[in-house]
Amino acid sequence: MPLAPASRPAPHRRLRRLRRGAAMALTTTVLGTIGAVLPAVPAHAAPAPLVYVANSGGRSVTAYDPVAGAPVATIPVGSTPEYVALSPDGTQAYVADNGSGTVSVIDTASNTVAGTIDVGPYPWSVTFSPDGAHAYVGHFDDPGSVDVIDTATRTVTATVPVGGLPMAVEVSPDGSRAYAANFADDSVSVIDTATHTVSAVVPDPAGARSPAGLAVSPDGGRVYVTHYDTANVTVIDTASNTVAATVPVGALPRGVTLTPDGRYAYVANRGANSVSVLSTATDTVVATVPVGTRPTATAMAPDGAHVYVSNNGANSMSVIDTATNTVTSVVPTGTGPVGLTAGRAAPPTVTGLSPDHGPTTGGTTVTVTGTHLGGTTAVVFDGTPAADVSVVDGSTVTATAPPHAAGTVGVALVAAGRTLSAGQYTYQKPAPVVTAVAPARGPAGGGTAVTLTGTGLTGATAVSFGTVAATSFTVVSDTRITATAPAASTAGTVDVTVTTPAGTSATGPADRYTYGRDTTKLTATPLLLTLAPGQLSINLNLSATLTDTTTGRPVAGATVAFTVGSTAVCTAVTSAAGTASCSGLAPVLTVLLHLSYTATYTGSAALDPATATAGLIRIG
Repeated sequence: MPLAPASRPAPHRRLRRLRRGAAMALTTTVLGTIGAVLPAVPAHAAPAPLVYVANSGGRSVTAYDPVAGAPVATIPVGSTPEYVALSPDGTQAYVADNGSGTVSVIDTASNTVAGTIDVGPYPWSVTFSPDGAHAYVGHFDDPGSVDVIDTATRTVTATVPVGGLPMAVEVSPDGSRAYAANFADDSVSVIDTATHTVSAVVPDPAGARSPAGLAVSPDGGRVYVTHYDTANVTVIDTASNTVAATVPVGALPRGVTLTPDGRYAYVANRGANSVSVLSTATDTVVATVPVGTRPTATAMAPDGAHVYVSNNGANSMSVIDTATNTVTSVVPTGTGPVGLTAGRAAPPTVTGLSPDHGPTTGGTTVTVTGTHLGGTTAVVFDGTPAADVSVVDGSTVTATAPPHAAGTVGVALVAAGRTLSAGQYTYQKPAPVVTAVAPARGPAGGGTAVTLTGTGLTGATAVSFGTVAATSFTVVSDTRITATAPAASTAGTVDVTVTTPAGTSATGPADRYTYGRDTTKLTATPLLLTLAPGQLSINLNLSATLTDTTTGRPVAGATVAFTVGSTAVCTAVTSAAGTASCSGLAPVLTVLLHLSYTATYTGSAALDPATATAGLIRIG
């Protein structure tokens, strides 16, 4: 990536040195995973801003949300994006596409490119006026220039000639002046933003050359200028446009940024792999922070708690805690990160609440899902804070619902200083509990009157014995229900459950009910018969009735077998009246030997077996 037009030789030796460093950065390929996360922050942490990083070797800008600890988006832009700046209201990010001769306009709500502005060759640095009405773009060319863009129309309305190869452009807090660091001309141009003309030129003092970066103090009284080839920072007094101090720093200093209170300046030393921390009160270096390979640009979080440093040679971003001046995390970026900017925090959003109901006693673990939830400090149910609020990650928060009277209430989530609706939650009376069943045993035929004891029984909509609904039931009180056991298809033990709008009772030993097999009785009818001399066999018309003696009801659909001695005569199925009738031949000799027949029912899963014998009475 050339830092000046390839067809034009570098104006002097210092530029060649810078260009060699940049070329080396592009030959070093360290593939970072876009999507590596920043460390999770505890629920009480203040929200951090989004950080936009221009990946000069990757034709992209990566947006990170330090609160969520994850990237928001990787946004394709033009060729060789060098620097990026956020509008004062945080709604747009302008990216200087050095290789495309354009400025990409990113809509930060959707993190997509909303437009492209043609600005001509080699746009490098970009910044906004305090009111956001104009953007200023420095062209890394010799002679150099600064374009003025009307952000409402996204058009270039003026071009201001400045010194050779302006590497940095910044605007004073009151918006009246813009400053351009002219790398090739060893000077800083002061632009009157009202007339779009250069009102002064501040030459580098002896011992300072190649201005590469600059930052204006919050009060506008000083400009801090890094000098790439001489490893120092000069301090310009803006009232007199003269250099008031020179401060030695690390090798090849590039980017510089100031804390919101103006007390400290952070300088990226590209050749020393460090950041120098300057006290603006004493104009001395008070700390040096080791960072990644070839640190190039710096950006300050709006709250001053962190400084972000692009490590161009390591494809990463270092995050410095300004309270301790230590690196707290290193975030992989795209290829060849250069410019970066920190803007307002992405607003949290809530997309779901689950479950959306629970008992009035509270204690339900509720999960809130959404985006940028890392700064969550509270979850509130109808004004009552939930317990055990835990930020799982930037998209998930869990909390324990507090007790509340039955009914539907609003749930709110407090994050990043905002209170958001998280939906509605319905408090229900606790699910019913069955603690006793009496009697605990009955016939499979059903019909037993059973008393259920428990809690939360009011409003019961169903009583079930196993999977079969009770024949009938009556809610006597919140602790008592009487029910009629239904018939069972088989003997055995089942759970008796109660269902209310709050749920169905859990099963356990206390709710067990055992179906026993009903006893049965077969009644066979004696048969009169007449035998002729020499007759060898006889047709017998046999009949028996099966009764469930537990219920007193006839048993229909049961198979009854009829025999004389060991000789099977016939089988029949009982009718609705419980009667089985059939006919069949039997040997006369067998009939005479036994003079009786036997009816046999072998039983079922719900009914005991039964047998009956009736006489075969010869009358002739």
